[in-house]
Amino acid sequence: MAESSQNNPLSDFGANEWLVDEMFDQYRQDPSKVSAEWRAHFEAQGRSNGAPAAPAAATPPAASAPPKQTATKQAAATPAPVAKPRPVSKAAEPAKGTSSPEPREPKTSASSTPTDGPSHTPLRGIAAATAKNMDTSLTVPTATSVRNLPVKLLWDNRTVINNHLKRARGGKVSFTHLIGYALVRAIRSMPEMNNTYAEIDGKPTMVSPAHVNLGLAIDQQKKDGTRQLVAPSIKGCETMDFAAFWTAYEEIVVKARDNKLGVDDYAGTTISLTNVGGLGTSHSVPRLMAGQAAIFGVGSMEYPPEYQGASEETLTRNAVSKILTITSTYDHRVIQGAQSGEFLRQVHQLLLGADGFYDEIFASLRIPYQPIRWGSDIATSHDDDISKQARILELIHAY
Repeated sequence: MAESSQNNPLSDFGANEWLVDEMFDQYRQDPSKVSAEWRAHFEAQGRSNGAPAAPAAATPPAASAPPKQTATKQAAATPAPVAKPRPVSKAAEPAKGTSSPEPREPKTSASSTPTDGPSHTPLRGIAAATAKNMDTSLTVPTATSVRNLPVKLLWDNRTVINNHLKRARGGKVSFTHLIGYALVRAIRSMPEMNNTYAEIDGKPTMVSPAHVNLGLAIDQQKKDGTRQLVAPSIKGCETMDFAAFWTAYEEIVVKARDNKLGVDDYAGTTISLTNVGGLGTSHSVPRLMAGQAAIFGVGSMEYPPEYQGASEETLTRNAVSKILTITSTYDHRVIQGAQSGEFLRQVHQLLLGADGFYDEIFASLRIPYQPIRWGSDIATSHDDDISKQARILELIHAY
């Protein structure tokens, strides 16, 4: 039976439990090495900062020396034995008429023969915690929904946004910002995708969190130069417009790079987003950590394989768009497949501009333009060139 959150004080940290243990080790060595927030957390949990005292070295009892007088009488009564000289043995001489034998090389025993075998390296730190979290994740019954969607509109509107930001306030919006915000927008209309599972008093319970806390996988560099993957979360995403979401996203990334993440940044994650598309991965099915509702994997943005060798003219003529694959891996105890499929459908529609998605983003960033709209392509042929030119002239005249 899974351990309830009431019995495990670290259950709120999910995949970040290894970091809590690491901070506690520093706290035990020297409380000043951790921030006041971490010290307060450990004190509230009733943890002691005193390292276990090393056992005192066992001192052997001093042997009681015999009285000198008794020792003297014994020495006088018993004469010391006289050591006799031992005879010196001569080296063996070879028999007459025979030559001296050649020195032989020592034989190699079978046990000293080198053998090929695997090496064993105990896992420590984040590697050991990752292994533990993966074992724990096996207790979560999950299922996965997969959906492909075109990203031509997402790509073009991001270009418009970043060109305006470059001329105005600065900064840059990434694809992950836009996709993450689409996930949050979809959960506003489908809050059941934020439900988590817990066992309370031994009974299976569906938990409906008060807020959407989106976890992000961030590569963090430690002070000693080593790297580790941390997963803090943005709290209360459903209450933010895009500008606030973008700002909160960047703030938590900066805190991670500066090693200033606190206790609250790691706890309470309800959903997670992982983007493996930067490595060219089409899509992934990530493991869902216990205590979270779902994890969404974002794949690469690329033309379909059958069109990757086509010319730009062929791609334009056939209206071929780059595609993106999104996966939704969810806790099947509280979320059903139909709900996950409907959720991905809403994300698909939002990224194609439904429900004023890009209009809201442009308004929150104060971009004084209309976003690019999604529309069906108009098929033309050589015979329709005149008609096409006429429509272009009508468009120019209209503007």
